Amino acid sequence: MGRMTETVKHLLIINVIMFFATQLYGDQMYQWMSLWFPENPNFEWWQTISHMFMHGSFMHILFNMYALWAFGPLLERMWGRNKFLFFYFSAGVGAFLLHIGVSYIPFNEGISALEGAGFAKTQILDTLANGQYNTGWYTVAPKNVIDKMIMVYNTPMLGASGAIYGVLVAFAFMFPNAELMLLFLPVPIKAKYFVPGWILLYDVIYGFANPNDNVAHFAHIGGALIGFIMMSYWKKNQFNNKRWD
Repeated sequence: MGRMTETVKHLLIINVIMFFATQLYGDQMYQWMSLWFPENPNFEWWQTISHMFMHGSFMHILFNMYALWAFGPLLERMWGRNKFLFFYFSAGVGAFLLHIGVSYIPFNEGISALEGAGFAKTQILDTLANGQYNTGWYTVAPKNVIDKMIMVYNTPMLGASGAIYGVLVAFAFMFPNAELMLLFLPVPIKAKYFVPGWILLYDVIYGFANPNDNVAHFAHIGGALIGFIMMSYWKKNQFNNKRWD
């Protein structure tokens, strides 16, 4: 969708470098750079940014980088480098905040169930950190509650999807009548319908119906939500067409 811009090009390069580094160093890269649950000892502050440059598979990075290449340059040319980067990383931060916030619900549910059965929270966290789960937990709390707590604790978040969803929302705001279509559904749909429709069908309806599909749907929703809030504010205050060079 037009000439490549410098900032988008650099983001693409960094993502590709990080992907190949992950293929070389595997588990070590995932431990260092993915975003772990804050209660997990693997959590580090820099992961709030570094996770946006990590991807779990070739298809994962392919789709994200394709979307960045397709929609990012248009926004960067209109906004300038600084405004585009501010928007991009704000959407990424919004993605992980909603993901982590929602993840605390099943985590705290498991902690509360075990505390109610007489286990101290420090004891529970030590057991989780050691990876030696107390099978007695399943005798005092529902298995699905304990399993969700363990999954939240041990499953890191990674990927640029949250930031990309923000970019998609911004594109729909700026070019609402541009026609988009999926490869497997070659029917042109205006961006103002395509983007919210995709979020509703894939991340809300499908995501809630398949909570264990290993996709951070709430991160997608978080990135889109921050994108929507920022674009609404900028539109209201006539910031959409102002550049931050």
